[in-house]
Amino acid sequence: MSKLDYKERIPNNVDLSNDLSLQRALEHWQPKFKSWWQDMGPDGFQSYDVYLRTAISVDAAGWASYGKVKMPDYRWGIFLADPVKDKKIHFGDNIGKPVWQEVPGDYRSVLRRLIVTQGDTEPASVEQQRLLGKTCPSIFDLRNLFQVNVEEGRHLWAMVYLLHAYFGRDGREEAEALLERNSGDDDNPRILGTFNEPISDWVSFYMFTYFTDRDGKYQLKSLAESSFDPLARTCQFMLTEEAHHMQVGELGITRMIEKTLQIMKELKTDSIDNIRRAGAIDLNTIQKYINFWFSSSLDLFGSEISTNAATAFANGLKGRPDEFRFENHCEKNTLFKMENFINNKIVIQDVPIRNAMNEITRKAYIDDCAIGIKRWNRLINKYGFEEFELSLPSHKFRRSIGIWANLPVDPKGRIISKELYNNALASWVPSEEDKQFINSLMVQELDPGKTASWTSKPKRGINNQEIDYDYVELSH
Repeated sequence: MSKLDYKERIPNNVDLSNDLSLQRALEHWQPKFKSWWQDMGPDGFQSYDVYLRTAISVDAAGWASYGKVKMPDYRWGIFLADPVKDKKIHFGDNIGKPVWQEVPGDYRSVLRRLIVTQGDTEPASVEQQRLLGKTCPSIFDLRNLFQVNVEEGRHLWAMVYLLHAYFGRDGREEAEALLERNSGDDDNPRILGTFNEPISDWVSFYMFTYFTDRDGKYQLKSLAESSFDPLARTCQFMLTEEAHHMQVGELGITRMIEKTLQIMKELKTDSIDNIRRAGAIDLNTIQKYINFWFSSSLDLFGSEISTNAATAFANGLKGRPDEFRFENHCEKNTLFKMENFINNKIVIQDVPIRNAMNEITRKAYIDDCAIGIKRWNRLINKYGFEEFELSLPSHKFRRSIGIWANLPVDPKGRIISKELYNNALASWVPSEEDKQFINSLMVQELDPGKTASWTSKPKRGINNQEIDYDYVELSH
C-alpha cells in the first residue's frame, strides 16, 4: 500500500518530491488555490477550528483520521488508489491490452476535456455553498457542510494534479482557469448549468448533496473504469470521500421530513398553513424541491443518444459504472431499447448500446435515487400518513438537454400543452412564495445543544462524539 506523505508541502502518495518540475508547478498553483479558498470558500468561518476528517491512507478501511483544524490549514493533497500490477483494459475495442500510464496522443483533447469538466464541478459547489454557514440549523450541520467543502477542494487538487502531470502547458492553463471561473458569474460561469444554480438555503443544500453529488458519484464511477490508469486511480479514491457527501444529503432530508411528521402528528393536521406556522416544512414543498434538484441533475448525464459517449466507451476512456457487472464489455453490435420523441410521438426504438451509454448510466442513477425515496415513504407510513407519498418525477420532466429538452412534460411523464405546463410549473417546483417561506426559516443556530425549528436533532454524533459536541469552536 502506498504511503501518504504529510511531511511534504503538498501531501501526496505520488512521490512528488522525485519530480521537481511537477512539484514546482504545483507549488506555484498552491497559493492561488489558497487565495481562491479565502475569497470563495466558506464565508465568515475561516479562523475557527473545525472537527474534520483527513485522509491518512487510500485503503477503504480506516482511511481517515479526525481532529480540529482551521480550514485554510487543512492539508489538501494528491492521493491515488494503489496501482494494480499488470492491469489490463477491460472494456471497449482494446480489451486485454495494458492500461495507459501516459496519455495517448489520439485521446489527449478528449481526456483533458473529461478531467476539466469533472474538475470544474468541485470548486463550483464550494462557491455555491459559501454563504450557508450564516444560516446553519446546527453546529453538527455546519461541520458537515465544511467537511463537504474541504473534500471538494481536495477533489479539485486531484484533477489539477492530472492536468499538470500529464497535459503539459495546456494542462497548466486549464488548471489556472479552474480558479478563474465562478459559479453563477455572468461573464465566466462554471461549465455545467446545475453548478451555476444558487444554493441559498439548507433545503437546497441537502437536495444538492443527495441528488447532484450522486450524479458526481456516477461520473466518478465511469471515470474510475478508464484505461488511463492515473485517472482511474484518482477517481477510485475520490469515491471513498464522495460517499459522505450523499450521506449528508440523505440524513438532512430525513431529519427535515421527520420534524414535519412530528409536527403533523402533534397538531393532528396535514394543513400546509398549520405546518408552516409551526415552523416546519410541509411535505408538498419538500416534493417540489425533490422535483427541482432531481430534474436539474438528470441533465448532467448528457444526451440520451450520444456519439461522444460511444466513442469514449469504444476507445476505453470512460466506462459504465461497475463495468464488471455487465456480461458484454465490448458492446460492438448490441442494441438498447429506448423511448424517443419523433414527429410529436413517443416511440420505442433500438439504439446501439454504445450510443446509449449516457442513458444507461442515468437509469442506474435514477434507481439509486429511488432508494432514499422508499426510505422516506416508510418513515411517512410509520407516522401514520400513508395517504402522502414522495416520488421522483419522470426523467422527461423539466429537461434542458437531450430528447426531452424543452418539451412540456408533467412530473408523471405526460406531454401536455405549453400553456398548461407554464401555468402549472409553480405547483411542481418551488415558487417564489415557497422560496421566501424557506428563507424565513433559515436562522442560524450555533448553540451545540440546539437545532433549528424545521429539522430534528441527529440521532448520533460524528466519529463517536456526542451530538452536542463542539464540532466548530466559535469561541477563540
